[in-house]
Amino acid sequence: MTALRLPFILLLAGVLGLAGCSVHQPVSLYQLDAGSPVQPAQNAGMAVLLGPVTVADYLQRETLLQRQPDGSLQASTDGRWAGSLSSDIDQLLLRQVAGRLDSQRVVLAPATLGFTPDVQVLLTITRLDSGEKQPAILDAQWRLIDRRGQVRDNRIIHLQEQHAGTTAAQVQAQGVLLQRLAEQLSVALKPLANQPPIAEAPRKPAAKAPAPAVEQEKQPKIPMAAPIRTDMEVFRF
Repeated sequence: MTALRLPFILLLAGVLGLAGCSVHQPVSLYQLDAGSPVQPAQNAGMAVLLGPVTVADYLQRETLLQRQPDGSLQASTDGRWAGSLSSDIDQLLLRQVAGRLDSQRVVLAPATLGFTPDVQVLLTITRLDSGEKQPAILDAQWRLIDRRGQVRDNRIIHLQEQHAGTTAAQVQAQGVLLQRLAEQLSVALKPLANQPPIAEAPRKPAAKAPAPAVEQEKQPKIPMAAPIRTDMEVFRF
């Protein structure tokens, strides 16, 4: 009986060992590469309100998705995002745009009370992903609103970056795409830095109110001249 139990115990230990390895398999955490943005020095530079930045729903998760050759998406088994991908995108764009404009007055939406931007950036990111055999792709659209509330620029962006295939290389490629997006955005923003001040509309003189009826009645009335008739008769001799 003891001889029969020994192989069963060894088999059970092996299964439990494999299960333990699968449960404790290390998973790498990734963040977007923000590059090496220049620290802005101007405290009175261009005022930019960056956002709202809208990110596609499928990107609002910790799971790192892999694009397959047939276009489908699968969750990565060896990596995930270290926190919020949307927050990483916001911070990367903020630092890149502020550095390229050399302005400390680039803030994320919503703006604080009293902050009046020269331009507001409305940005929508509809795609940001890659795969082991698929390039990193970024699809986005921006609208630039000046201080008068007019749309000064509307652009649809499609960027693509090749990589080595590993998960780390894919994340790095996606960060490069966002850096390129910030570069193009900064180029579009610079011409809006020298906007003329908003002139106040000239005030129209107040119209004179009509005289009240009581005052009109108090004014002296001039009698109308009427022909005078007489009953005198004219005699002829």
